[in-house]
Amino acid sequence: MQSDELIIVTKIQRQLKESYQQIADVMIAGGVDNMEKYKYMMGQAHAYLRISQEISNLLKPKEQKDEQGNVVDIRNGKGSTKN
Repeated sequence: MQSDELIIVTKIQRQLKESYQQIADVMIAGGVDNMEKYKYMMGQAHAYLRISQEISNLLKPKEQKDEQGNVVDIRNGKGSTKN
């Protein structure tokens, strides 16, 4: 990722974190006076967290997976791996 792109992503992540914190601050301070407002703010908070997590996932290097894959047999209690 180029430097400019990384700066933009970092700014977006920072803004998401600040927006989430603002919602938390309002809720902690008792700024929610009805259930509709509470549900709306909780929806916003969940959306900010979800978007932030998706950005973090995209920035992580992809794990290399083999084409066969592995299946773990948990029925026998030993956690053996089958191919």
